[in-house]
Amino acid sequence: MTYPPPGGTPDPYQPQQPYGQQPSYDPNSPYSQDPYAAPASGAPSSGQPYGQQPPYGAPSSGQPYGQQQYGQPGYGQPYAQQPYGQMPAPTNTMAILSLVFAFVFAPAGIVMGHVARKQIRNTGESGDGLATAGLWLSYIFTSAYLLFCAAYFLLVIFAIGSSSTSTY
Repeated sequence: MTYPPPGGTPDPYQPQQPYGQQPSYDPNSPYSQDPYAAPASGAPSSGQPYGQQPPYGAPSSGQPYGQQQYGQPGYGQPYAQQPYGQMPAPTNTMAILSLVFAFVFAPAGIVMGHVARKQIRNTGESGDGLATAGLWLSYIFTSAYLLFCAAYFLLVIFAIGSSSTSTY
């Protein structure tokens, strides 16, 4: 095999011709076609007359600034920024403690939840959802504890009553 092959070295960046067809240009002479010629009919055009280039930074598609082409989505709106010096409302500490004490000592969670809701109404702090969740959980755990104590008390009464019936 001789190198380069007959017909020249193929350019890897040029589209390949289907098998059995000859290219319509000479691959050995890269300047046989005018690179600045007008595109053939049916080929997309940049919208500019022949020989004129758009100014630097102007869209080359012929569309006005800000419009996307080929159905591409545009850029989204920027997020709203808060002005300097304006901070979001802090979370009420009693609301956080109400939620924590719902699992530790539920009656204290009830008291703290009610205090937190009153403070939130007066001061405008955030944390109303935490206080409400702390109240609900505290009430549920307190009622479950009271039901457990009542069942235990009834079990003790029943055990004492059944053991006191002895025969002499």
